Amino acid sequence: MPKLLYNIGLKAYRAAIAIAAPFNQKARLMREGRVKQFENLRQALQHNQAPVVWFHCASLGEFEQGRPVIEAFREAFPGYKVLLTFFSPSGYEVRKNYSGADFIFYLPLDSASNARRFLELVQPKLAVFVKYEFWHYYLQELHKRNIPALSISAIFRPGQVFFRGYGGFYRTILRNFTHIYTQNQESAQLLQSINITHASVAGDTRFDRVLQTAATVKTIPVVADFVQQQEVFVVGSSWPPDIEVLLPLIQKYRQHIRFIIAPHEISESSIGKLMEQLGEGAIRYSEAVEAGAANVNVLVIDNIGMLSSLYSYGTYAYIGGAFGKGLHNTLEAAVFGLPLFFGPRYSKFEEAKELVALGCAFPVQDAAGLLAAFEQVHLTPGLRQSISEKEKHYVKQKAGATATILTDVKRLLKQTA
Repeated sequence: MPKLLYNIGLKAYRAAIAIAAPFNQKARLMREGRVKQFENLRQALQHNQAPVVWFHCASLGEFEQGRPVIEAFREAFPGYKVLLTFFSPSGYEVRKNYSGADFIFYLPLDSASNARRFLELVQPKLAVFVKYEFWHYYLQELHKRNIPALSISAIFRPGQVFFRGYGGFYRTILRNFTHIYTQNQESAQLLQSINITHASVAGDTRFDRVLQTAATVKTIPVVADFVQQQEVFVVGSSWPPDIEVLLPLIQKYRQHIRFIIAPHEISESSIGKLMEQLGEGAIRYSEAVEAGAANVNVLVIDNIGMLSSLYSYGTYAYIGGAFGKGLHNTLEAAVFGLPLFFGPRYSKFEEAKELVALGCAFPVQDAAGLLAAFEQVHLTPGLRQSISEKEKHYVKQKAGATATILTDVKRLLKQTA
Protein backbone atom coordinates (compact mmCIF):
# COMPACT_ATOMS: atom_id res chain seq x y z
CA MET A 1 0.00 0.00 0.00
CA PRO A 2 2.70 2.63 0.81
CA LYS A 3 4.40 1.97 -2.53
CA LEU A 4 1.06 2.36 -4.30
CA LEU A 5 0.49 5.66 -2.52
CA TYR A 6 4.02 6.75 -3.47
CA ASN A 7 3.28 6.03 -7.14
CA ILE A 8 -0.09 7.79 -6.97
CA GLY A 9 1.62 10.78 -5.38
CA LEU A 10 4.19 10.93 -8.20
CA LYS A 11 1.48 10.77 -10.87
CA ALA A 12 -0.54 13.45 -9.10
CA TYR A 13 2.55 15.65 -8.90
CA ARG A 14 3.19 15.25 -12.66
CA ALA A 15 -0.43 16.15 -13.37
CA ALA A 16 -0.28 19.17 -11.06
CA ILE A 17 2.81 20.48 -12.89
CA ALA A 18 1.08 20.09 -16.25
CA ILE A 19 -2.07 21.87 -15.03
CA ALA A 20 -0.18 24.71 -13.33
CA ALA A 21 2.41 25.28 -16.08
CA PRO A 22 0.39 27.86 -18.08
CA PHE A 23 -0.20 29.96 -14.96
CA ASN A 24 2.82 29.37 -12.71
CA GLN A 25 6.41 30.18 -13.72
CA LYS A 26 8.01 27.56 -11.49
CA ALA A 27 5.74 24.80 -12.83
CA ARG A 28 6.35 25.99 -16.39
CA LEU A 29 10.12 25.88 -15.93
CA MET A 30 9.91 22.42 -14.38
CA ARG A 31 7.91 21.16 -17.33
CA GLU A 32 9.93 22.88 -20.06
CA GLY A 33 13.22 21.83 -18.46
CA ARG A 34 12.23 18.18 -18.75
CA VAL A 35 11.18 18.28 -22.42
CA LYS A 36 13.41 15.97 -24.50
CA GLN A 37 15.70 15.69 -21.49
CA PHE A 38 16.81 12.14 -22.25
CA GLU A 39 17.72 13.07 -25.80
CA ASN A 40 19.58 16.15 -24.55
CA LEU A 41 21.38 14.05 -21.96
CA ARG A 42 22.32 11.45 -24.59
CA GLN A 43 23.76 14.13 -26.87
CA ALA A 44 25.72 15.73 -24.05
CA LEU A 45 27.28 12.42 -23.03
CA GLN A 46 27.70 10.69 -26.38
CA HIS A 47 31.36 11.63 -26.88
CA ASN A 48 32.35 11.39 -23.23
CA GLN A 49 34.95 8.73 -22.49
CA ALA A 50 35.68 9.71 -18.86
CA PRO A 51 34.03 8.11 -15.80
CA VAL A 52 31.12 10.09 -14.37
CA VAL A 53 30.14 10.89 -10.78
CA TRP A 54 26.57 12.08 -10.28
CA PHE A 55 25.59 14.71 -7.69
CA HIS A 56 21.93 15.48 -7.09
CA CYS A 57 20.47 18.49 -5.25
CA ALA A 58 16.81 19.38 -4.84
CA SER A 59 17.30 23.12 -5.10
CA LEU A 60 19.71 26.01 -4.60
CA GLY A 61 20.08 25.58 -0.85
CA GLU A 62 21.04 21.93 -1.19
CA PHE A 63 23.44 22.85 -3.99
CA GLU A 64 25.28 25.27 -1.69
CA GLN A 65 25.38 22.47 0.87
CA GLY A 66 26.85 20.01 -1.62
CA ARG A 67 29.12 22.47 -3.40
CA PRO A 68 32.18 21.99 -1.14
CA VAL A 69 32.06 18.24 -1.84
CA ILE A 70 31.65 18.77 -5.59
CA GLU A 71 34.61 21.13 -5.74
CA ALA A 72 36.80 19.02 -3.48
CA PHE A 73 35.95 16.02 -5.66
CA ARG A 74 36.94 17.82 -8.86
CA GLU A 75 40.25 18.79 -7.35
CA ALA A 76 40.97 15.26 -6.13
CA PHE A 77 39.71 13.49 -9.28
CA PRO A 78 40.45 15.63 -12.36
CA GLY A 79 40.00 12.59 -14.61
CA TYR A 80 36.28 12.28 -13.75
CA LYS A 81 33.35 14.19 -15.19
CA VAL A 82 30.72 15.65 -12.85
CA LEU A 83 27.01 15.40 -13.65
CA LEU A 84 24.87 17.72 -11.52
CA THR A 85 21.09 17.39 -11.43
CA PHE A 86 18.41 19.52 -9.80
CA PHE A 87 14.80 18.80 -9.00
CA SER A 88 13.65 22.41 -8.76
CA PRO A 89 13.98 25.43 -11.08
CA SER A 90 15.19 27.55 -8.18
CA GLY A 91 18.38 25.49 -8.27
CA TYR A 92 18.71 24.69 -11.95
CA GLU A 93 17.93 28.15 -13.35
CA VAL A 94 20.43 29.86 -11.04
CA ARG A 95 23.24 27.29 -11.41
CA LYS A 96 22.76 25.89 -14.93
CA ASN A 97 26.06 27.51 -15.97
CA TYR A 98 28.02 26.46 -12.87
CA SER A 99 31.61 25.83 -13.96
CA GLY A 100 32.18 23.15 -11.31
CA ALA A 101 30.10 20.58 -13.21
CA ASP A 102 30.52 19.22 -16.73
CA PHE A 103 26.86 18.37 -17.30
CA ILE A 104 23.88 20.05 -15.61
CA PHE A 105 20.29 18.85 -16.03
CA TYR A 106 16.93 18.56 -14.32
CA LEU A 107 16.43 15.16 -12.73
CA PRO A 108 13.77 13.18 -14.61
CA LEU A 109 10.81 12.58 -12.31
CA ASP A 110 11.12 9.39 -10.27
CA SER A 111 9.78 6.23 -11.92
CA ALA A 112 11.10 2.75 -12.64
CA SER A 113 11.50 3.45 -16.37
CA ASN A 114 13.07 6.89 -15.89
CA ALA A 115 15.56 5.54 -13.37
CA ARG A 116 16.62 2.69 -15.68
CA ARG A 117 16.91 4.98 -18.70
CA PHE A 118 18.81 7.67 -16.81
CA LEU A 119 21.37 5.28 -15.35
CA GLU A 120 21.84 3.51 -18.69
CA LEU A 121 22.79 6.86 -20.22
CA VAL A 122 24.92 8.21 -17.38
CA GLN A 123 26.63 5.01 -16.15
CA PRO A 124 27.82 6.79 -12.97
CA LYS A 125 30.58 5.32 -10.83
CA LEU A 126 29.07 6.96 -7.75
CA ALA A 127 25.90 8.90 -6.86
CA VAL A 128 25.71 11.57 -4.17
CA PHE A 129 22.36 12.89 -2.90
CA VAL A 130 22.35 16.04 -0.77
CA LYS A 131 20.32 16.35 2.44
CA TYR A 132 16.63 15.49 1.84
CA GLU A 133 16.61 13.64 -1.48
CA PHE A 134 15.11 10.15 -1.11
CA TRP A 135 13.85 8.85 -4.48
CA HIS A 136 12.71 5.23 -4.38
CA TYR A 137 13.24 4.15 -7.99
CA TYR A 138 16.58 5.86 -8.48
CA LEU A 139 18.00 4.41 -5.29
CA GLN A 140 16.56 0.98 -6.04
CA GLU A 141 18.12 0.97 -9.49
CA LEU A 142 21.48 2.18 -8.18
CA HIS A 143 21.41 -0.64 -5.63
CA LYS A 144 20.57 -3.24 -8.31
CA ARG A 145 23.52 -2.06 -10.41
CA ASN A 146 25.92 -2.05 -7.43
CA ILE A 147 26.60 1.65 -7.91
CA PRO A 148 27.53 3.27 -4.56
CA ALA A 149 24.99 5.87 -3.42
CA LEU A 150 25.71 8.34 -0.63
CA SER A 151 23.44 10.71 1.27
CA ILE A 152 25.38 13.69 2.62
CA SER A 153 24.45 16.38 5.17
CA ALA A 154 21.34 14.34 5.96
CA ILE A 155 19.24 15.31 8.93
CA PHE A 156 16.35 13.38 10.47
CA ARG A 157 13.61 14.12 13.01
CA PRO A 158 11.40 11.77 15.03
CA GLY A 159 8.20 12.81 13.26
CA GLN A 160 9.36 11.80 9.80
CA VAL A 161 7.68 8.89 8.02
CA PHE A 162 10.81 6.70 8.26
CA PHE A 163 10.27 6.39 12.02
CA ARG A 164 6.54 5.68 12.00
CA GLY A 165 5.00 2.23 12.29
CA TYR A 166 3.71 2.43 8.73
CA GLY A 167 7.06 3.66 7.34
CA GLY A 168 8.48 0.31 6.21
CA PHE A 169 8.48 1.23 2.52
CA TYR A 170 10.36 4.45 3.24
CA ARG A 171 12.87 2.65 5.44
CA THR A 172 13.61 0.47 2.41
CA ILE A 173 14.58 3.62 0.51
CA LEU A 174 17.14 4.43 3.19
CA ARG A 175 18.53 0.90 3.08
CA ASN A 176 19.41 1.36 -0.60
CA PHE A 177 22.03 3.95 0.29
CA THR A 178 25.57 2.67 0.60
CA HIS A 179 26.18 5.15 3.40
CA ILE A 180 24.35 8.05 5.02
CA TYR A 181 26.38 10.94 6.45
CA THR A 182 24.31 12.83 9.00
CA GLN A 183 24.69 16.36 10.24
CA ASN A 184 24.37 15.41 13.90
CA GLN A 185 24.40 12.59 16.42
CA GLU A 186 20.63 12.73 16.98
CA SER A 187 20.03 11.84 13.32
CA ALA A 188 22.47 8.94 13.47
CA GLN A 189 20.75 7.63 16.61
CA LEU A 190 17.32 7.84 14.96
CA LEU A 191 18.62 5.77 12.05
CA GLN A 192 20.10 3.28 14.50
CA SER A 193 16.67 2.95 16.14
CA ILE A 194 15.26 1.56 12.87
CA ASN A 195 18.29 -0.66 12.25
CA ILE A 196 19.89 1.60 9.65
CA THR A 197 23.50 0.96 10.62
CA HIS A 198 25.28 2.21 7.48
CA ALA A 199 25.30 5.77 8.82
CA SER A 200 27.75 8.01 10.63
CA VAL A 201 28.06 11.61 11.76
CA ALA A 202 30.11 13.75 9.37
CA GLY A 203 28.62 17.17 10.09
CA ASP A 204 27.11 19.82 7.89
CA THR A 205 29.04 20.68 4.71
CA ARG A 206 27.54 24.19 4.75
CA PHE A 207 30.11 25.16 7.37
CA ASP A 208 32.84 24.32 4.88
CA ARG A 209 30.98 26.24 2.18
CA VAL A 210 30.54 29.47 4.15
CA LEU A 211 34.19 29.43 5.19
CA GLN A 212 35.13 29.10 1.51
CA THR A 213 32.83 31.99 0.65
CA ALA A 214 34.23 34.21 3.40
CA ALA A 215 37.78 33.53 2.23
CA THR A 216 36.94 34.58 -1.34
CA VAL A 217 34.35 37.30 -0.70
CA LYS A 218 33.59 39.60 -3.61
CA THR A 219 33.94 43.38 -3.42
CA ILE A 220 30.76 45.13 -4.60
CA PRO A 221 31.62 48.76 -5.50
CA VAL A 222 28.03 50.04 -5.30
CA VAL A 223 27.62 48.57 -1.82
CA ALA A 224 30.99 49.91 -0.66
CA ASP A 225 29.91 53.36 -1.85
CA PHE A 226 26.59 52.99 -0.03
CA VAL A 227 28.09 51.81 3.26
CA GLN A 228 30.33 54.87 3.72
CA GLN A 229 32.07 53.28 6.73
CA GLN A 230 28.86 53.32 8.77
CA GLU A 231 27.24 50.48 10.69
CA VAL A 232 25.22 48.27 8.38
CA PHE A 233 22.15 46.12 9.06
CA VAL A 234 21.79 43.42 6.38
CA VAL A 235 18.38 41.81 5.88
CA GLY A 236 18.70 38.50 4.03
CA SER A 237 15.96 36.53 2.24
CA SER A 238 13.10 38.56 3.69
CA TRP A 239 9.41 37.93 3.12
CA PRO A 240 6.58 40.47 3.64
CA PRO A 241 5.94 39.35 7.28
CA ASP A 242 9.63 39.96 8.03
CA ILE A 243 9.43 43.45 6.56
CA GLU A 244 6.41 44.28 8.72
CA VAL A 245 8.46 43.39 11.80
CA LEU A 246 11.52 45.28 10.55
CA LEU A 247 9.89 48.56 9.50
CA PRO A 248 9.77 50.23 12.96
CA LEU A 249 13.47 49.43 13.49
CA ILE A 250 14.37 50.75 10.05
CA GLN A 251 12.41 53.96 10.53
CA LYS A 252 13.96 54.60 13.94
CA TYR A 253 17.59 53.98 12.94
CA ARG A 254 17.83 54.71 9.23
CA GLN A 255 19.48 58.09 9.81
CA HIS A 256 22.29 56.44 11.77
CA ILE A 257 22.59 52.94 10.31
CA ARG A 258 22.61 51.82 6.68
CA PHE A 259 20.13 49.06 5.78
CA ILE A 260 20.64 46.56 2.98
CA ILE A 261 17.55 44.47 2.18
CA ALA A 262 17.77 41.38 -0.03
CA PRO A 263 14.19 40.09 -0.46
CA HIS A 264 13.56 36.43 -1.20
CA GLU A 265 11.14 37.36 -3.98
CA ILE A 266 12.42 39.88 -6.55
CA SER A 267 9.46 40.13 -8.90
CA GLU A 268 8.57 43.66 -9.98
CA SER A 269 5.39 43.64 -7.91
CA SER A 270 7.22 42.49 -4.77
CA ILE A 271 10.04 45.00 -5.14
CA GLY A 272 7.58 47.78 -5.97
CA LYS A 273 5.56 47.17 -2.82
CA LEU A 274 8.71 47.07 -0.70
CA MET A 275 9.92 50.38 -2.13
CA GLU A 276 6.56 51.97 -1.26
CA GLN A 277 6.83 50.71 2.33
CA LEU A 278 10.36 52.08 2.71
CA GLY A 279 9.56 55.48 1.23
CA GLU A 280 12.03 58.25 0.52
CA GLY A 281 15.70 57.46 1.05
CA ALA A 282 15.57 53.96 -0.39
CA ILE A 283 16.98 52.89 -3.77
CA ARG A 284 17.09 49.70 -5.80
CA TYR A 285 20.49 48.19 -6.46
CA SER A 286 19.86 48.24 -10.23
CA GLU A 287 19.20 51.98 -10.09
CA ALA A 288 22.10 52.64 -7.74
CA VAL A 289 24.53 51.15 -10.28
CA GLU A 290 23.89 54.22 -12.45
CA ALA A 291 22.82 56.87 -9.94
CA GLY A 292 25.10 55.99 -7.00
CA ALA A 293 23.99 55.15 -3.48
CA ALA A 294 26.00 57.45 -1.21
CA ASN A 295 23.05 59.71 -0.38
CA VAL A 296 20.42 57.11 0.55
CA ASN A 297 20.06 55.01 3.68
CA VAL A 298 18.30 51.86 2.44
CA LEU A 299 19.57 49.75 -0.46
CA VAL A 300 17.18 47.13 -1.88
CA ILE A 301 18.83 44.26 -3.74
CA ASP A 302 16.76 43.39 -6.81
CA ASN A 303 18.88 40.50 -8.09
CA ILE A 304 19.94 37.01 -7.01
CA GLY A 305 23.38 35.75 -6.02
CA MET A 306 24.87 38.59 -3.99
CA LEU A 307 23.67 37.84 -0.48
CA SER A 308 26.66 35.86 0.81
CA SER A 309 28.97 38.72 -0.18
CA LEU A 310 26.62 41.38 1.23
CA TYR A 311 26.98 39.96 4.73
CA SER A 312 30.69 40.86 4.65
CA TYR A 313 29.63 44.53 4.80
CA GLY A 314 27.32 43.93 7.75
CA THR A 315 27.41 44.86 11.40
CA TYR A 316 24.11 43.10 12.19
CA ALA A 317 21.91 40.71 10.21
CA TYR A 318 18.28 39.72 10.11
CA ILE A 319 17.54 36.37 8.44
CA GLY A 320 14.11 36.00 6.87
CA GLY A 321 11.66 33.14 6.62
CA ALA A 322 11.02 32.32 10.26
CA PHE A 323 7.64 34.04 10.30
CA GLY A 324 6.60 31.67 7.50
CA LYS A 325 7.62 28.20 6.35
CA GLY A 326 11.08 28.26 7.89
CA LEU A 327 14.29 30.12 8.48
CA HIS A 328 16.71 30.75 5.62
CA ASN A 329 20.48 30.26 5.78
CA THR A 330 21.95 31.74 8.97
CA LEU A 331 25.49 30.47 8.39
CA GLU A 332 26.19 32.85 5.49
CA ALA A 333 25.95 35.69 8.01
CA ALA A 334 27.32 33.84 11.03
CA VAL A 335 30.68 33.23 9.33
CA PHE A 336 31.25 37.00 9.46
CA GLY A 337 30.44 37.15 13.16
CA LEU A 338 27.25 39.20 12.86
CA PRO A 339 24.68 39.25 15.66
CA LEU A 340 21.64 37.53 14.14
CA PHE A 341 17.93 38.24 14.47
CA PHE A 342 15.06 36.18 13.08
CA GLY A 343 11.47 35.12 13.66
CA PRO A 344 10.09 32.36 15.91
CA ARG A 345 10.04 29.34 13.54
CA TYR A 346 13.59 28.08 13.74
CA SER A 347 13.29 24.84 15.73
CA LYS A 348 14.04 22.61 12.71
CA PHE A 349 17.39 24.30 12.13
CA GLU A 350 20.14 22.85 14.29
CA GLU A 351 22.64 25.65 13.72
CA ALA A 352 20.04 28.31 14.57
CA LYS A 353 19.24 26.59 17.86
CA GLU A 354 22.92 26.35 18.69
CA LEU A 355 23.54 30.00 17.84
CA VAL A 356 20.63 31.02 20.06
CA ALA A 357 22.04 28.91 22.91
CA LEU A 358 25.42 30.61 22.46
CA GLY A 359 23.82 34.05 22.74
CA CYS A 360 24.77 34.96 19.17
CA ALA A 361 21.27 34.86 17.67
CA PHE A 362 18.01 36.38 18.90
CA PRO A 363 14.60 34.96 17.89
CA VAL A 364 11.79 37.52 18.09
CA GLN A 365 8.00 37.36 18.07
CA ASP A 366 7.13 40.82 16.77
CA ALA A 367 8.40 44.31 15.93
CA ALA A 368 8.70 45.37 19.57
CA GLY A 369 10.71 42.25 20.38
CA LEU A 370 13.06 42.88 17.47
CA LEU A 371 13.65 46.47 18.49
CA ALA A 372 14.36 45.45 22.10
CA ALA A 373 16.74 42.64 21.08
CA PHE A 374 18.57 44.86 18.63
CA GLU A 375 18.99 47.70 21.13
CA GLN A 376 20.31 45.29 23.74
CA VAL A 377 23.17 44.44 21.38
CA HIS A 378 23.54 47.87 19.80
CA LEU A 379 23.66 49.80 23.05
CA THR A 380 25.71 47.40 25.20
CA PRO A 381 29.44 48.17 24.92
CA GLY A 382 31.53 45.15 24.03
CA LEU A 383 28.59 42.77 23.50
CA ARG A 384 28.76 42.80 19.71
CA GLN A 385 32.50 42.01 19.76
CA SER A 386 31.92 39.14 22.19
CA ILE A 387 29.17 37.73 19.96
CA SER A 388 31.38 38.03 16.89
CA GLU A 389 34.25 36.10 18.46
CA LYS A 390 32.01 33.29 19.74
CA GLU A 391 30.20 33.00 16.42
CA LYS A 392 33.34 32.81 14.29
CA HIS A 393 34.78 30.16 16.60
CA TYR A 394 31.54 28.18 16.39
CA VAL A 395 31.63 28.10 12.57
CA LYS A 396 35.29 27.11 12.41
CA GLN A 397 34.96 24.25 14.88
CA LYS A 398 32.00 22.82 12.94
CA ALA A 399 33.94 22.59 9.67
CA GLY A 400 35.43 19.38 8.27
CA ALA A 401 32.49 17.36 6.93
CA THR A 402 33.76 17.64 3.35
CA ALA A 403 37.10 16.04 4.17
CA THR A 404 35.38 13.18 6.01
CA ILE A 405 33.07 12.44 3.08
CA LEU A 406 35.82 12.74 0.47
CA THR A 407 37.95 10.17 2.29
CA ASP A 408 35.20 7.59 1.83
CA VAL A 409 34.54 8.69 -1.76
CA LYS A 410 38.15 7.92 -2.61
CA ARG A 411 37.84 4.47 -1.05
CA LEU A 412 34.61 3.68 -2.90
CA LEU A 413 35.92 4.81 -6.27
CA LYS A 414 39.05 2.74 -5.77
CA GLN A 415 36.85 -0.29 -5.16
CA THR A 416 34.78 0.33 -8.32
CA ALA A 417 37.73 1.18 -10.58
